[in-house]
Amino acid sequence: MSDDRLPTSLYLDAHFKNLRDAGVFYYVHNKGAPASGTIMVKLNNRQDGCVILQQQRDIGGNLGWMKMLGGNVVKEAEADAFIKRAVERDPDVWVVEIEDPALKNPFEGKIF
Repeated sequence: MSDDRLPTSLYLDAHFKNLRDAGVFYYVHNKGAPASGTIMVKLNNRQDGCVILQQQRDIGGNLGWMKMLGGNVVKEAEADAFIKRAVERDPDVWVVEIEDPALKNPFEGKIF
C-alpha cells in the first residue's frame, strides 16, 4: 500500500517559511519522525495561556485538528505537562509552539 502524502518535515518547513515571512514567532519543541510524525500545536497568547491542538485525519483522509484538554485555554505549565506526557508516549510527534494573541492555528484544516 502506498502513501503519497507529503512528509511531515517538508510540510512543516513550508509552513515555517510562511510564518517567518508573516513575522509570527514559533518554536519547535520536539522534532518527530521526518516522514510520518503527527503534529501537536501549542498556541500561546502569552497572557491568558495556551490551547493545544493535535493533528488528525478524518475518515476521508483530510487533515484536521482536534482540540486537546477540552479545547480550553490552560496555563502554560499545564500545557507543557500535557505535551511532555504526549512526547513520552510517542517520541515521533512534532511539537510546535506558535505565539499568537488570537490563538489562531496557522495550519490548514478544520478544527474539531
